[in-house]
Amino acid sequence: MSKHLYAIFGNPVSHSKSPLMHNLSFQGLGFDGCYTRYLLEEGSTLKETFFNLGLKGINITVPHKEYAYHACDVLDPFSKKVGAVNTIVEREGKLYGYNTDAPGFLKAISEFKAIKTVLFLGAGGTAQSTSRILRDEGYEVTLLNRSENRLEKFKQDSFKTYTFENFTPKSYDLVINMTSAGLEDNSLPAPLEILEQVLPTAKACVDVIYGKETPFLTLCKSYNKPTKDGSDMLLYQGIIAFEYFTNNRYSFEEILPYMKKAFAI
Repeated sequence: MSKHLYAIFGNPVSHSKSPLMHNLSFQGLGFDGCYTRYLLEEGSTLKETFFNLGLKGINITVPHKEYAYHACDVLDPFSKKVGAVNTIVEREGKLYGYNTDAPGFLKAISEFKAIKTVLFLGAGGTAQSTSRILRDEGYEVTLLNRSENRLEKFKQDSFKTYTFENFTPKSYDLVINMTSAGLEDNSLPAPLEILEQVLPTAKACVDVIYGKETPFLTLCKSYNKPTKDGSDMLLYQGIIAFEYFTNNRYSFEEILPYMKKAFAI
């Protein structure tokens, strides 16, 4: 058995490419590690499950990122600021929490030029971290969500927030699906009548879901918009997580070619 065991926790999790990404990198770089996936149904059991499985580190995907935050003994400054964690590393019996989603996402959208205003569809854990880092970098972020309760944190943090009921469509440079809508079904992240008003004027559209063309991306393409799925975000956040897993033994540039192979298989 490998000395260091890692996993991704989520629900659903069977689609995750993370095990392939990390195992190719462990193998290519000669690190004694193994990475698997674990279907975690109850986020409240995250910490207990981590230790029961004898893990050294995990990534966390929907819907458990806020549970991950509360499971940590130590948080890095950015995770503490945004209240969401997607990478945990065990050191001497304590869980250290990090957020690699946000820097990974920032790098992924950097190819889109002249982007100033951004509309997030959804207000979950990923939106918490990415909205903050985008605002820190000078983007103007608005959040649109089905229900009011998830928007409360963003309101307190002075973001513009709307529900489907009170949203007045306007022009946004970048429209991003931050929900899991379309991952396992044909649903859209917002009502069609709203999307039909914001997509025509957008400069580009992004879906954080990867590995398939979601109904959202199909709709965006019907308006001839440049689109991007979540593959680059997944790749970049995965590399940053790998740096934490291996205590920065390898550089971003050293990890990149091995992890990138997972997207060609």
